[in-house]
Amino acid sequence: MKLRWLIPFVVLLPFRLSASEAATAARVTTVVINPAQVTPLHLRPEFESAIRMPEEVSSVILGSPGKFKAEHNEGEPNYVYVKPITKEPAESNLLIATKSGLHVTLELISDGAGAVTDKHPVDFLIEYRVTHSFLIVSAPTSPSSPETNQPRRPETAISPLPTHSAPSSALETEYEQQTRTNAPAWTKWEGRQIETSLGDTRQWDNEVAISYSILNNSSSPVEIVPPQIQIAGRKLKKKKKEGKGIISDQLEIREYRLSATRLEPGERADGVVIYDRPNFKQSTEKLFLQIAQADQIDQPVLIRLPFTPAINADNR
Repeated sequence: MKLRWLIPFVVLLPFRLSASEAATAARVTTVVINPAQVTPLHLRPEFESAIRMPEEVSSVILGSPGKFKAEHNEGEPNYVYVKPITKEPAESNLLIATKSGLHVTLELISDGAGAVTDKHPVDFLIEYRVTHSFLIVSAPTSPSSPETNQPRRPETAISPLPTHSAPSSALETEYEQQTRTNAPAWTKWEGRQIETSLGDTRQWDNEVAISYSILNNSSSPVEIVPPQIQIAGRKLKKKKKEGKGIISDQLEIREYRLSATRLEPGERADGVVIYDRPNFKQSTEKLFLQIAQADQIDQPVLIRLPFTPAINADNR
């Protein structure tokens, strides 16, 4: 009888030891804020990750509240805490805005409870820092925090403008001109709280500057996310039975400026975007300025742009 009870104990012991040796790979990362980039955030069930912004957070928007949980409180104004609430693999997006107008977009990725621990380290902390490469609404600098052992993204990651590109003052010049426009021609959009107006469009080689305005023509506050430039068109099909497919892509934004991201009823915001225009396109493709409300990120306003705008010869 003693032998029968001893054998199961000997067999189970190695499994218990091997399970205790498995450790979760953790990672702490510092990222320079770039509104045109999406930061992947690898999560794992039963673990909570933190996101530290360089200034006070004003709003947090989560794509899938049924799969993830995001928390922000006034006691820790610079932090947002995120974790999966399902043990199954899940993905979603997270948008974070600060009071001065900084925006970041994160892609939340959870491989699930049964995932291999060393496949993707869990991001325990992502710390965002600002760079002077973006001419956006000025913000006070927060006290610096201790450096991590992980390598930083260099602040020179934003490539400098080429010799014949848009002058450094182009953004400010276009911005000031747009703010002086007293009565823009507003365009209404069905189902939207905002109206838009497109200003001047100027080109330096393959870089294009676009000025625009946004008006909150509703009785409720509106929050605006950073602008995007989209090129979209229809795929040409040889057979009619295959149907027509829509193709779209986002173009790189060099710089942008937006006077405000939160608009009270009746308030107006003015902005400028400088982007890299492609050298050519298909006949079915069109360029659009994409503007979206924070609560309708999946239904942006698309403003048609000329592919070949006027050349600004004065600043070449």
